[in-house]
Amino acid sequence: MFLRLLLESFRRQKRRKSLALLAIALGMSIATAMIAVGTDVADKINQDLRKNGGNLLITPIEDTLDVNLGGVDLKPANEGAFITESDLAKMKGVFWGHNILGYVPFLSAPETFTVDGREIRADLTGTYFSQQQHNGKESFTTGARTLNGWWKVDGNWPADYAEWPQTAPEVLVGAELAKSAGIKIGDEVRVGGKSLRVSGVLQAGAAEEQAIVAPLHIVQQILGEPNKVRRVVVSALTKPEDAFGRRDPNHMNPADRDRWYCSPYANSIAFQIAEVLPNVRVEQIRQVEQTQGKILSRIGGLMMLLTLAALLASGLAVSAAMAATILERRHEVGLMKSLGASNSSVASLFLTEAGLLAIAGGLIGFAAGTVLAHRIGQNVFGSAIGVQPVVLAIVILAAVGVTFLASIGAVRKAMKFDPAVVLRGDA
Repeated sequence: MFLRLLLESFRRQKRRKSLALLAIALGMSIATAMIAVGTDVADKINQDLRKNGGNLLITPIEDTLDVNLGGVDLKPANEGAFITESDLAKMKGVFWGHNILGYVPFLSAPETFTVDGREIRADLTGTYFSQQQHNGKESFTTGARTLNGWWKVDGNWPADYAEWPQTAPEVLVGAELAKSAGIKIGDEVRVGGKSLRVSGVLQAGAAEEQAIVAPLHIVQQILGEPNKVRRVVVSALTKPEDAFGRRDPNHMNPADRDRWYCSPYANSIAFQIAEVLPNVRVEQIRQVEQTQGKILSRIGGLMMLLTLAALLASGLAVSAAMAATILERRHEVGLMKSLGASNSSVASLFLTEAGLLAIAGGLIGFAAGTVLAHRIGQNVFGSAIGVQPVVLAIVILAAVGVTFLASIGAVRKAMKFDPAVVLRGDA
């Protein structure tokens, strides 16, 4: 009898049930898309941010030491401390090594260049452009071409050299230096008795605009500083820093320290890098980290707000549909009660209807939300956003929960119907 009443309800109220189903499906489709985007967007935004610069800076620890005797600063004027280049690949071997996308080392010194018989004074900067590196059996490519996304080159990027080539090595000239010194693509500049050929003009928006930027190994040979760099900018995928992430691990108990160490905070990754690289100081580039955290938290809040708005709208629509359904079927409810049906039987009938609508709407909404998430990923991030299977369970539970909550008021009203009053037509 219960099943017959259930089937008759869906058969006789197709329009009303369809509207409730559509409301649930629309709400769950938006919820599915927002959950999928919210869980996947952090990594995608993180990766996009990392293409626009590093978030950790490595410098020799000697540069941070103040040597003062009798009020006299004894720190070397030329800041002659260096980092060993061959040690840099060890960063990929730390606990969060896979989160380290790459690094860009720098070695700079002011030099006198000769261009068309004219002498100019500018910085000579060495770096990786696209350098193949190895750590054990792992090979990876790193350098400014992949990590310094804001570097724009008019012309061609130079190749990285391990040794001095037979022809003049290719270099970049900063845009401001090229304009002030009249250096063009194809010109040769001489420094320290060596010839360098300009292959491109660099727009970097930083000190490199006033420098000649060459492959690191070439600059090391010119300066006589083999296997040495002055600073390294590291790009690492991190989670936004919170109060726990800012704590000092040296003042934590073992359990908290392990949790901190095994979390991809910028501080913990910096701590691990300092463990494998001797005599270095690793610091966050605060502006980058804080900007990333603000962006991710705001986007996460927006996703949550949209999801809650969709669920609220869906719940209101279901509540209105259920109230209209019960009002329309009040005589049926009165007849059921007059024949001995209990309040729980009446409630179970309507809640079963609501549950079936919720499951069907959740499945339809999940399918539509998956398509919507895919389109958002393609249009916004240029890559598909994956929807994890667990999202289906979350969406079904959310659909059932919202539908039941929206139906409670109407169902309680049905349970209070007086059969005599209803059948007499007074209610």
